[in-house]
Amino acid sequence: MRHYSRLNTTVFYTILLVMCMMSLGPIIMMLLTSFKLKVDIFNDVSTFVFMPTLKNYRSVIEDPSLMRYMGNSLYVGLVSTGLTLIMGCMAAYSIVRFRFMGRDVVSLTTLLMRMVPPAVLSVPVFAIWTFQYGLSNSLHGLILVYVAINLPFVVWILQSFIQQVPIQLEEAARVDGANPLQVFFLIVLPVIKPGLAAAAIFTFRIAWNEFILALILTNRVTRTIPVNISLFMTEHNIDWGRIMAMGMLIAIPPIIFTFVASKQIITGMTAGAVKG
Repeated sequence: MRHYSRLNTTVFYTILLVMCMMSLGPIIMMLLTSFKLKVDIFNDVSTFVFMPTLKNYRSVIEDPSLMRYMGNSLYVGLVSTGLTLIMGCMAAYSIVRFRFMGRDVVSLTTLLMRMVPPAVLSVPVFAIWTFQYGLSNSLHGLILVYVAINLPFVVWILQSFIQQVPIQLEEAARVDGANPLQVFFLIVLPVIKPGLAAAAIFTFRIAWNEFILALILTNRVTRTIPVNISLFMTEHNIDWGRIMAMGMLIAIPPIIFTFVASKQIITGMTAGAVKG
């Protein structure tokens, strides 16, 4: 029995190690390639043995347009995430707490809408934003598109968190004289902090990494970082070194955002676990 248990443990950790290597493999290759010269990149022999250089990072950082495009991505990501969370919280709360005709249909529709890939929406969104509303080449137009894309997912994921909030908390707040807005903002939102943090992480990462809609809805001034990376690929050359260096740099803000938001998840999960 002990031998069987030890064998299961060994198999489990072996599978876990293989999965970690598969997940970290592309990141390691991107990191190594970002320190290579073009000669080393296309040399099959020197995959792990080469003379590292900071030329690619220096070329990317010294580009004056980097901070502008980074700022565009941060602005679009943060604003769209904030708007999506505010609207998603209210929509999810109304679906869970209020009784109205077609409530289940609305709840299911929000999930089905999230299954539509952004590429399918590119042509109609471009036509509407360009010819009807004049929002193309505008960061605010891109923000509205990201809010519309991420809102169904946020509504769907927050419904489960709101359902776990005891209705007695809201009833007690109403007895104490709290109005509906005070109940929502002071009672419900603090309790569902982990859900808000999880939704914020996914929403920000989608807005930060999205490429197709950002490509067709922005211009030279308003383009975001993913669109800027595509400029390193031309019909005559692909600058893999700069692409990988830029990829490592643009991975930093989502990682920081994830760590900051994950603290709220841990705080919410551990709240009340230890009695004072």
